[in-house]
Amino acid sequence: MAGGEYRLPLRFVGSGSEYFRIWIVNLLLTLVTLGLYYPFAKVRRLRYFHGATEVGGHPLSFHADPWKMLRGYLLVAVMFAAYAGAGHFSPMAGLVAFLIVAALWPALWHSSLRFRLANTGWRGLRMHFTGTRGGAYRALAPGFVGAGLLVGATALLGNETPPPGQPQAEPGAGVWLVALLPFVMMLAVPALLWLMRRYQQGHLALGAEVTRFEVGVGRFYGLSLRTLGVGVLAGFALGLVMGALAVVLGFGRGADDAPGFTTVLRILLPALVGFITFQVVIGPYFISRLQNLVWNGTRSRQLHFHSALRFRPLLALSLRNWLLILITLGLYFPFAAVAMARMRLESVAVVSAIDPDEFFSRVERSQESAAGDAAADIAGIDIGL
Repeated sequence: MAGGEYRLPLRFVGSGSEYFRIWIVNLLLTLVTLGLYYPFAKVRRLRYFHGATEVGGHPLSFHADPWKMLRGYLLVAVMFAAYAGAGHFSPMAGLVAFLIVAALWPALWHSSLRFRLANTGWRGLRMHFTGTRGGAYRALAPGFVGAGLLVGATALLGNETPPPGQPQAEPGAGVWLVALLPFVMMLAVPALLWLMRRYQQGHLALGAEVTRFEVGVGRFYGLSLRTLGVGVLAGFALGLVMGALAVVLGFGRGADDAPGFTTVLRILLPALVGFITFQVVIGPYFISRLQNLVWNGTRSRQLHFHSALRFRPLLALSLRNWLLILITLGLYFPFAAVAMARMRLESVAVVSAIDPDEFFSRVERSQESAAGDAAADIAGIDIGL
């Protein structure tokens, strides 16, 4: 307790060896069943990670029915199969199928959030999600703009392609849409990310305690620009290192170089620079800054969160994890997942303005009215988001 506030630290008590046994069984059964076991594997994974996460000394719990999750995954699979199949007939059929999928996706996302929170518990009580379906559509609106431009450009390019033997025509609307798309996406993605986070973080509830999100869209644009800058600097520095390494190894010195080896290096070095830049540098930077930004801006009347995830330790852990995953041909993955979960979770604390026991008793008294809202979602599905 400090300054009239009560701090509830998050603690992760799982171990890599425990999760490895769950992970290897999940992987084998998912492969044997051609993916149909995936929802059951996900429930086992979430139950383990929730149960290993303690808030103020009390573990979380996860109670989802994997059969309902299977229904959601099958629904999504059918939707995307229909979209892919329609695209083979004509660009216009693909566009119509895309519009149908886009029209349904926010409703499925909303149902998934309700399902996930309604099946998450703490100290015997269930959480719930108070966001509306209309709010989900508004949150995803910028994504529709970029996706619509992409699909429209694809359809127009297909119509503008001349038959074999015919001269190439002047660039049409499809070409200009493709050229504008990167700029539109650069403007839309931070706004989309902010709207999605505002919708998610602003409707988390336990009993009558409902969170709000107090971060402006400008901070998401600032984070995006800083991440872009980190990526450019990291890519430039790694490119110099890889180039110097190629010179030291004698790459490109003359005709004595084996043509096959030269070709492999030309492909491998840029791919390696890109992989390290995005997975090892940009990923940890963006994750650490986004987690702190989002959770430090999430609060309710009696609660707020404090996240202090640091970039450099996360960068070191990410580098170590990827090296060990590569050395062990992927078998280190569950140990890496546990190490990452521990670092991210243990950097967060829940801060209560009142005694936690008094807060819990208030929540317990108001929980009965919230239970009906969680049960009202007749879809009851999870789509994996």
